[in-house]
Amino acid sequence: MDFSKEELIEAKRQIHSILHKLNASIITLENKENAHRYKSQITLAKRRVQAMEIAEVLITKEMEENL
Repeated sequence: MDFSKEELIEAKRQIHSILHKLNASIITLENKENAHRYKSQITLAKRRVQAMEIAEVLITKEMEENL
């Protein structure tokens, strides 16, 4: 698929926003009393962060190669 420069910039901006929110969620969950009760949510959030970071790198590569 071909995306415009504007679409890629907006996607990257949205990913950055999601990463910020996910990282804040992780900190909140890890600092809760009985944090072990939230282990699955913490793990899920960390995996989502990894996926978003990969997406951000791929978007950056696409922008560098094709724009």
